[in-house]
Amino acid sequence: MAAAALGRGCRRLALCRPLRAWPRARGHRQQGEPASLEIKPKTTRVPKIYTKTGDKGFSSTYTGERRSKDDQVFEALGTTDELSSAIGVASELSQESGHTFVEQLHKVQCMLQDVGSNIATPLSSAREAHLKRTSFSEKPVLELEQWIDKYSDQLPPLTAFILPSGGKSSSALHFSRAVCRRAERCVVPLVQAGEADANVAKYLNRLSDFLFILARYAAMKEGKKEKIYTKSET
Repeated sequence: MAAAALGRGCRRLALCRPLRAWPRARGHRQQGEPASLEIKPKTTRVPKIYTKTGDKGFSSTYTGERRSKDDQVFEALGTTDELSSAIGVASELSQESGHTFVEQLHKVQCMLQDVGSNIATPLSSAREAHLKRTSFSEKPVLELEQWIDKYSDQLPPLTAFILPSGGKSSSALHFSRAVCRRAERCVVPLVQAGEADANVAKYLNRLSDFLFILARYAAMKEGKKEKIYTKSET
């Protein structure tokens, strides 16, 4: 009985406890309470864009190696980044002209990020964990081939050499194609040395073909004339 009475007494005391003694919601301040006691929300620090780790001409691969910035790996990475930027310009111009293939160009830019991840992971120093995250399969190559066939079927036969032309969208796509060829030339030595997946080089090879087809398709849809190569008379 005494224990029961004591229990009831404790419950009554709890019910009569002053309101200000109970824990308050985060950030709530009672009237008259110093502002310094408020719990302020945590702020997220934005990391600086510069790290100064490359000031001496070296940079890191994904596997942690420190290599000179003129290493073939970084040359290929930089050219792939340049390619994505060129495609970005072509995509914006194509969108202004109402072309529906801009979604495919966006997907290509995303795939180029994966291409870069593979290039930045030299196979000679990669561990199994690296390979699982950065391997590059043949699936994107096959997808490009399907796109090439789809747009090729809608074009008139090519009977002469054409020059980069056919309007702004077409010309920008031709420029992207030329950058893509250079990216492929940078990647091939890495593949031959066993430092990058062979599918990366295949992807860039098919991508240059796709960009060529899109350039012709854009010119056709916009009703722009493609300039034909003519041999100059000497």
